[in-house]
Amino acid sequence: MKLWEKGIPTDQKIEQFTVGNDRELDTVLARYDVLGSIGHAKMLAKTGLITTQETEDLVEALETILTTIETGTFTIENTFEDVHSKIEYLLIEKLGDTGKKIHTARSRNDQVLVDMHLYLKDEITVIKTLTATLFELLMELAEKNQHVLLPGYTHLQVAMPSSFGLWFSAYAESLIDDITMLNAAFKIVNQNPLGSAAGYGSSFPIDRTFTTEALGFSTLKYNVVAAQMSRGKSEKTMAFAMSSLAGTLSKLAMDTCLYLSQNFDFIALPSHLTTGSSIMPHKKNPDIFELIRGKSNKIQSLPYELTLLTNNLPSGYHRDYQLLKESLFPAIKSLKSCLEMMHYAIKDMVIKETIFDDPKYKYSFTVDSINEMVVSGIPFRDAYKMVSEQLENGKFKVPEATKHTHEGSINNLCLEEIRQKMTASY
Repeated sequence: MKLWEKGIPTDQKIEQFTVGNDRELDTVLARYDVLGSIGHAKMLAKTGLITTQETEDLVEALETILTTIETGTFTIENTFEDVHSKIEYLLIEKLGDTGKKIHTARSRNDQVLVDMHLYLKDEITVIKTLTATLFELLMELAEKNQHVLLPGYTHLQVAMPSSFGLWFSAYAESLIDDITMLNAAFKIVNQNPLGSAAGYGSSFPIDRTFTTEALGFSTLKYNVVAAQMSRGKSEKTMAFAMSSLAGTLSKLAMDTCLYLSQNFDFIALPSHLTTGSSIMPHKKNPDIFELIRGKSNKIQSLPYELTLLTNNLPSGYHRDYQLLKESLFPAIKSLKSCLEMMHYAIKDMVIKETIFDDPKYKYSFTVDSINEMVVSGIPFRDAYKMVSEQLENGKFKVPEATKHTHEGSINNLCLEEIRQKMTASY
């Protein structure tokens, strides 16, 4: 069954090419297609386009379909083009002519749009929750290890003293920026496109404000052409927010792989979080972090893929948009798994507390030594030269303690302020 069927058979090769893997991908949208249809059916009764009894019958039948979706028994057979045609078929099969009325005053175009917006709203909420959970763990680890020193690097050269408290809370605070990006994506998809039909509205006296409230959108995408143009734009906005979060995860995974290597030896992982080698029995490989890094880097390419797919398309609907799901849906699933696995693995990370026993890290205190001289009254440039000479002559002495007192430094992490910032952003 196809919603546009006119009784003329379609060439099988054309059908296979145009449908692609839509059936498989559309199972993700099935729940939202039903919810959108329930809201639409109620609006049709309110405006008098169908009777109250017809709406009650449609809603009851749609709720039955929703149950099959939630229990995992809903399928889209090869005889159907997509989820929309399957659900409409089930309604007609059960309700006859009443089922045929569900498509009144809407197009498959705005039907897909409302499905996608509802789906993305839910997925953003889930991703934000997983991000907040990781944030809390990182903050706990920062507080627990705030006094354990860690070498800081620039150009992969030992630079200045850092700490595990600074390292963990740095990634925690970076996640707040990612939450802000997700909030922006949520605001964009939290607009109701239903009622824009094929992109130019409808001559039916529909009530779009009603469906906006019924479907839980914060506002309406008023202009019907603008609503249709949100196809592709919504997905790209979501992709950029995902890319931001993936970038944070990728960098954290890379740091972890680096710090796990024997050359750094700053942290360790229990055996159950590592894999081995087929020929080297001593190996304990951080595959989980390497895969998080790889998957996250792949997600970071998504905005550019979607941009190239939709670039320079004129207003109105184009079949190119069908391909957006092929990249976006798996990427959302991948990002959620990366967040879950990062939390799962990093909570068991073992912190080495004797890193600075190695004399090569003493040079990370040169800036602290210069600053002490400046505080005692020596001009900065003179102090810089004096410490340089001490290094050359092997007479450099490490300061007794770090004295970084300003906000956000190793001795003043501002963990509570970071938590407050997350609360405000979330």
